[in-house]
Amino acid sequence: MTRTTVIQPSDPTLRPALRLALVFAAIKLVFHIAAALWQHHIGYGYFRDEFYYIACGRHLAWGYVDQGPLVAVQARVAETLFGHSLLGIRLLSALGGAIRVALTGLLCWALGGRRSAQSLAMLFVLTAPIYLALDGFLSMNSWESAFWMPCILALILILRGSSPRLWWTVFGISAGLGLLNKPSMTFFLIALALALLLTRQRKVLFTRYAAWGVALLVLIALPNLLWQMHHNWATLEFLHNGRVHGKNTRLAPLPFLANQIFILGILGAFVWIAGLVRLLRQREQRWLGLTYCIFLVAMVALGAKDYYVAPIYPFLFAAGGVAWQQRFASNARVQTDRAIAWPIFTVVVIVLSAVFLPAGNPILRPAAFLKYAHALHLPNSDSESGRRAILPQFYADRFGWQEEVDQITAAVERLSPEDRAQVGIIADNYGEAGALDFLGHDLPPVVSGHNNYWLWGPHNVGGKVLIVISGDPPQHFQNLCQKVQIVGDMNHPLAMPFEQRKKIYLLHNCSEAQSPERNWAKYKFYY
Repeated sequence: MTRTTVIQPSDPTLRPALRLALVFAAIKLVFHIAAALWQHHIGYGYFRDEFYYIACGRHLAWGYVDQGPLVAVQARVAETLFGHSLLGIRLLSALGGAIRVALTGLLCWALGGRRSAQSLAMLFVLTAPIYLALDGFLSMNSWESAFWMPCILALILILRGSSPRLWWTVFGISAGLGLLNKPSMTFFLIALALALLLTRQRKVLFTRYAAWGVALLVLIALPNLLWQMHHNWATLEFLHNGRVHGKNTRLAPLPFLANQIFILGILGAFVWIAGLVRLLRQREQRWLGLTYCIFLVAMVALGAKDYYVAPIYPFLFAAGGVAWQQRFASNARVQTDRAIAWPIFTVVVIVLSAVFLPAGNPILRPAAFLKYAHALHLPNSDSESGRRAILPQFYADRFGWQEEVDQITAAVERLSPEDRAQVGIIADNYGEAGALDFLGHDLPPVVSGHNNYWLWGPHNVGGKVLIVISGDPPQHFQNLCQKVQIVGDMNHPLAMPFEQRKKIYLLHNCSEAQSPERNWAKYKFYY
């Protein structure tokens, strides 16, 4: 077994490793800038969740029903700096993806990888389908690795003799921010702790510096914990409702594992699996391999979405780069052949990535995408059960929002001054409400019972005049209101089917049961 070289942060190889990491990160960032501009050009709009995050950014808090607070900060910064620019709204998420790529290179360096190993690892993280998809829109997922991987890097360097005070501080800050970004960081930290306890590297946990790092992460995450306590553990209620009502498609272990290979790229499996094998075989680094295994088992057992595991892979790609480097290091002829084959291999990876790029990135117009999906026999499967459309959900949720806003704006403008002064809008979900808040101009108050919109309250919206987006038939409202009119349809052919079936109602003189102001509790919908 090849002995791994101990590398310190002051090692002269750090500077070229940083330069290489920045080059790959810049390529990643430029790609997403170009993709956002192109998507806007060919007619793709904002993604449903982006509206919600922007709405949360306008209501900054230490917690939200279904997410951590950092994505709201990200949205607030993006909207403040760039307004309604589609590229601007997504730029910080693209930056998070670029940081993931750079951290992969640094992890590879910390594990003893040279430039060839670093380039190999970063190439596959750069071209992994799941990362190309997640980093292409405003979300918390693009930043997960940017918080998870510094924890791994800090522990690697601590175990190799670097300053424990410095790196446990880095660990605490990164872990604390990661918990504010997304609650799934909790499971990663538990897996990491268990893996260390199962190996002789457990000694790193029982020092005063480790206690400082843990105290720091708790201190940073504490405001969110207090928010949860104050709001009756809203996120736990949200997760419980999703599990009970089957919101997410639950995969058996083998399909879940198969999806890991698919979402990371088939060629990439030869790298990260090699990295996992290498880590599990080496006693000094087994804790890293065990961290992945424990976390993977936990996600399968909890019925998580397959992409919930995605943030953990950069260190496996980094270890895979080192594994392939060591595989060929002792053979001079292979080294010569590799120098010739590397450019060809890089081109092959890029070409294959380009072939599958439209599967996770809306870079083809809808009609062209449907032909592409048919040619490649791509399944139209979604991460949330019971929701099938012409396009995959990840694409379909970018259509129909402006049409919704235009119809409701027209309905409001047709109202008499008296009705306009007291009308309110009730949206069925946060996508509809968020689109009205973000894309609408001078609209009446928009309320919804969906997730954090419920916490923001009814805004004094009564039952005198209401505009309601609903999939219920007219008869439902005729029993509750004196006057019922259909003033619009949510019928964009490329939108999700449950949105296409909805109508826009104008209601007058509704009963107390329909009044948000008087009966807000019944509108609560954490899902």
